[in-house]
Amino acid sequence: MKKKYIRNLILFILIILLTFYIILKDQDISKIMEALSKIDLKYILIAIICMCIYLICEAINLGRTLKALGEKSTFYRNIKYALIGFFFSSVTPAASGGQPMQIYYMNKDKISVANSTLALLINLTSMQIVTISIAIISLFFNYEYMNWVLIWLFVLGILLNATALTLLLVSVFSKRMTNGLINIVIKLLKFLKVKNIEDKKIKLENELSKYQSSATYIKTNRRVIFRTLITTYIQFLIYYSISYWVYRSFGLKENNILQIISMQSVLFATVSGIPSPGAVGVSEGGFLEIFRNVYANGMLHEAMLLNRGVNFYLFVIISSVIVMLYTVRDKKQANLNDNEEQKKEY
Repeated sequence: MKKKYIRNLILFILIILLTFYIILKDQDISKIMEALSKIDLKYILIAIICMCIYLICEAINLGRTLKALGEKSTFYRNIKYALIGFFFSSVTPAASGGQPMQIYYMNKDKISVANSTLALLINLTSMQIVTISIAIISLFFNYEYMNWVLIWLFVLGILLNATALTLLLVSVFSKRMTNGLINIVIKLLKFLKVKNIEDKKIKLENELSKYQSSATYIKTNRRVIFRTLITTYIQFLIYYSISYWVYRSFGLKENNILQIISMQSVLFATVSGIPSPGAVGVSEGGFLEIFRNVYANGMLHEAMLLNRGVNFYLFVIISSVIVMLYTVRDKKQANLNDNEEQKKEY
């Protein structure tokens, strides 16, 4: 597993380098640096605070659902899970590594796999609903900024998000359809001639039983889901507002915060379904296209760098440090436990 994530991290770095080479190869770097040196830092600080609130909202949602399921988890741990999810979602294609690693770390903290999986699915379902609904409303106000390539990417992004949302809702609320999906998986494994099929089926059914009992509890406590949805709307509106604070840092104020938020929401929905690690490349290119009429000449590339720096790259670095610290700590703890076991044997 470690080798897989190292490969993904190397691929992620290579894509970043290629993206910025393509975008900046015809730009005067000295002028970009000069423009960035003149920005109003108080707005960048607000943008960074908004990103922190975005992660705090995810921690609140996870903590609320875990508590409803009878699990004990502190706010500090929930922040840890949010940062771990952010990092591994950023460096894996289609954000596929975030939830598995969150489940892994929750399990190390004595949270059951069934309950951690359900908490993450509730959170992810809420994110999909918010992403799709805000983007579709916002598109009506921003269609003039979309060329035919962006329109097709937007339609693809919405379709992929809607498909993911459908599967998530089925997983959470339909026992019959979830059983059907497990049967399809078992048939596929048989077709691929995977060994120990029956053992795998029993294990899946046992996990499903635990999972469905938790899902039943959530369905009878709809207030938890409603509050999660409200928190997620606040979370994403704050996240989208980062683009506005970056915009204001350049001394611009012709467009109001709702206009910039709506444009960023369209951009996010357009690129979020693209299976590139962290949507690197498409996010930068999409920003240059959608915001081309918002920034004057000589500001667009600088704004893109600053916007992505705050809402993505800075927190990839921060979350990577958190992951490394916990990895080192866990390794030390494992070595201590091994030494204790050896002492007991003697």
